[in-house]
Amino acid sequence: MILAIITGVEILLIFLPFAKWLVIGLLVALSAVKFLFVIFFFMHLRWDKLLCTGIFFIGLVLGGGTLWALVRLFGAAASIPLSSSP
Repeated sequence: MILAIITGVEILLIFLPFAKWLVIGLLVALSAVKFLFVIFFFMHLRWDKLLCTGIFFIGLVLGGGTLWALVRLFGAAASIPLSSSP
């Protein structure tokens, strides 16, 4: 039920007249909370050994860093064509 409530708040938040930066920040925060609920309760990471939890989060940080690097390398600014001067 908690995940359904958070999802409902996320959907409602999209239609409210708030600043774009606030909506995106709140959506990211709510998504992070949902992610933590899923990994700690549904994946039973809460009752797992600390080593397994650490390995999971190391992989998460490496994946997030890779995603960030790829977005920075191949983002919208990288797709602007170079000017061709004669």
